[in-house]
Amino acid sequence: MSLPRFLVVSLGNQAPFYECLHSAGHFALASLQRILYQSQPSFTSERYGGKSCLASAGDQYTLVQSPTQMNVCGPWFAKTWREMLQRNELPSTDLCLVLVHDELEDELGRVRIRKWKASHRGHNGIKDINRVLNMSDFPGAHWSRISVGIGRPESRDQLAVASYVLRKMTRREKDIIRDDVGPRVLECLRELEQDWIAKNSRTP
Repeated sequence: MSLPRFLVVSLGNQAPFYECLHSAGHFALASLQRILYQSQPSFTSERYGGKSCLASAGDQYTLVQSPTQMNVCGPWFAKTWREMLQRNELPSTDLCLVLVHDELEDELGRVRIRKWKASHRGHNGIKDINRVLNMSDFPGAHWSRISVGIGRPESRDQLAVASYVLRKMTRREKDIIRDDVGPRVLECLRELEQDWIAKNSRTP
């Protein structure tokens, strides 16, 4: 049995907010690529979903940083998913889709696998993707999310939260994502790979 291929997409913002906490997913993918550097090319500007974006296309993992602002990423994300299936002539069951995003409710650096249909917890990027992409349209597909904790401010006020996620990451925060988050994201991908193998081995 051949190993599954993965489309791993991170959510984040573009300039001038590229280095904000809301873009933790982008930095997580960059860290992952550095770990896999022998088999995973460096990020370069490529076209996915009709837009120029930073991507790293390896044999098993295609890593793509969403080129749109967080709140309107859904149409681009859906187009990229369908494009990958067509470009590689793959059924949806043979291309694992993983969304990497920031998570306010977890402490900085905590990485977890989440079911695709788990609560969006108010994350506007996830909400916009769910608005335009329905898992039921792709029977048997393997979709998952990987969340990257960024902590949250003491205040639950909407303006305070928005200011928090859009502020520039500190050097310490970047170091934690670079040194700790990347290896944990890779562990999650390996776990998802084993899950795919187990499910497909039971399929007659």
